[in-house]
Amino acid sequence: MLKDGVLTNVPFGWAAGGNLTILCPNGSKWVWEGLGECAQDARDMASVYLGLLSILCFMMSSLPQYYSSCKTGNMDSALSIWFLLLWLGGDSCNLVGSFLADQLPLQTYTAVYYVLADLLMLAMYLYYKMKNRMGERRSVLYAVGVAFVLGFAANFADPPGRVATRHEAVPSASRGRALLSTADVAASFTPKEIIGFSIGSISSVLYLFSRLPQIRTNFKRKSTKGVSFFLFALVILGNMMYGLSVLLKNPDQGQGENSYVIHHLPWLVGSLGTLVLDLFITIQFISYRKAADGLNASISETAPLVGS
Repeated sequence: MLKDGVLTNVPFGWAAGGNLTILCPNGSKWVWEGLGECAQDARDMASVYLGLLSILCFMMSSLPQYYSSCKTGNMDSALSIWFLLLWLGGDSCNLVGSFLADQLPLQTYTAVYYVLADLLMLAMYLYYKMKNRMGERRSVLYAVGVAFVLGFAANFADPPGRVATRHEAVPSASRGRALLSTADVAASFTPKEIIGFSIGSISSVLYLFSRLPQIRTNFKRKSTKGVSFFLFALVILGNMMYGLSVLLKNPDQGQGENSYVIHHLPWLVGSLGTLVLDLFITIQFISYRKAADGLNASISETAPLVGS
């Protein structure tokens, strides 16, 4: 929406169709009206499609873990509580930072789902923790920690419907990426964006550290039993598409390539950085599964001899 000469984002599905020709010439109507985002060329459309696919991957990623937890009932021992808490903390900061730093609409929608999925997975963890009667007092402390994180997020988050200010836009029939453009200097951070950028940076650090407790838990158990491989496989795929979606998007008019990347850097580090650690966890799945298969084969070979 154009307000006092400034291009602004609007809530999901609230974009006024009359502004499409003025603010987003040759843009996709369904992307503008449905996502509040301007997609004018093939690169923009590829960014949108990859962003939607990443959301689908993240939505599906939690389902295998829910099934595995219900089937085995050992979620409290298979998953690290610090993995879940740091993941929730990273997603909460991601959500707050996305609002304050005025990230792409798809980034914000994805961040909302992240937090909801994390809360459900954490609730299941606490359920099995209490059900198995292991460390009930610790469960209370973990719940207090979650409440603190959510309270922190509530204090800083803007309402979803609040309009986020964008850089001034100059309508153009075609937009391209300007490498090393001098316009980078003009596209500076506002105080609100600085706060959002800082919180987004905290989010990326929490994402990176969240994998370390799970890697340690797998290493101590010498097993990944009870942890769904498809959880990490779909997260890897989702993070890859998420990062590509951000990188493929054309910068705003008047914003150069360098400025665009810097504005989105914490979110790129959070997605592509954790991808590397998730690949390491994938290696743990493969190595521990081979070790378990070898042990089972050895037992099956010696069983008749012992029986005789």
